[in-house]
Amino acid sequence: MDYERLASELVRKLRGARSQAAVSRRLGYQANVLYMWESGRRFPPASGLFRLAARSRAEASLLVHWLGPAAPALQPSWSARQTGQLLSLLAPGVPASELSRSLRVDRGTVARWLTGRTEPRLPVWLRLVDEVAHRLVEFIEMFCDPAGLPALASLYRDLQAQERLAYDAPSSHLVMRALELDAYKALPGHRPGFIAAATGLSLPEEERYLAALKQAGQVRRDRAGLYRVARVLTLDTRRNPERNRRLKQHFAAAALGRLHTLPKQARSLFSYNLFCASRADLERIRELHIEYFERMRRIVAESKQADHVVLINQQLLLLDERAAD
Repeated sequence: MDYERLASELVRKLRGARSQAAVSRRLGYQANVLYMWESGRRFPPASGLFRLAARSRAEASLLVHWLGPAAPALQPSWSARQTGQLLSLLAPGVPASELSRSLRVDRGTVARWLTGRTEPRLPVWLRLVDEVAHRLVEFIEMFCDPAGLPALASLYRDLQAQERLAYDAPSSHLVMRALELDAYKALPGHRPGFIAAATGLSLPEEERYLAALKQAGQVRRDRAGLYRVARVLTLDTRRNPERNRRLKQHFAAAALGRLHTLPKQARSLFSYNLFCASRADLERIRELHIEYFERMRRIVAESKQADHVVLINQQLLLLDERAAD
């Protein structure tokens, strides 16, 4: 990704039909800085983007819709302090040392960004959103149509293709996980049926999903003929609540279907507990539910071997909670 080119294109898009000189004056500059920004000779600090967006009449609550109520409101007086606040929300819990490694800057610089004493230039900010938060396209979408930015158009097309596959054929992700198994990687070449056996899919499903993943650019074949996971983009399913609900329904149904076929001494676990609880205790249980999920994800991230493809479903259901009529 050419972040400098993307930064220039984004500034140009936000300027719209107004002249560079007029927008420069509106932002409080005496010189024509928009010319410098759009030509790539200089780049604004990240706050310059947010001030430009606010002057372009972007919705003040734009970032709140994206990151939640803790996000600062978009405003013409946006400062480095708001940029630091936004950085903390984009990378919650990520230590400064890890941010400095990802962005190839020293820890002191990152510490100054987080406290709002200084801030990154726009190309570095875009790289941060991309490589640390993995939400670049989603970020750009708040300000303009990503398809209209040549530097981002290819990435946007790939993301759309992968998004369609994730929603239309969610079991294709079982195939991708199977490609990460140590036993598959050790094969001398692709063995039809291996993935089906590792995931419980049928052989026609294995073949169909491999073809779809290859077409979406998510897998490729190496010289030995093995499939390898290639360019997989981060998909935030929260952006589409209805599709997100259908994904959860799909994998809940997948788990239920396996319950009927498990052997008596299965290592898979299906548990339930039906109870009454106070509001206060229910909140404690909800917090424990979320904590378990986060701890499980950390264990997965730290795991050094891949022996099984695993599906975990969690449900905490209030039986009197129903959709509005």
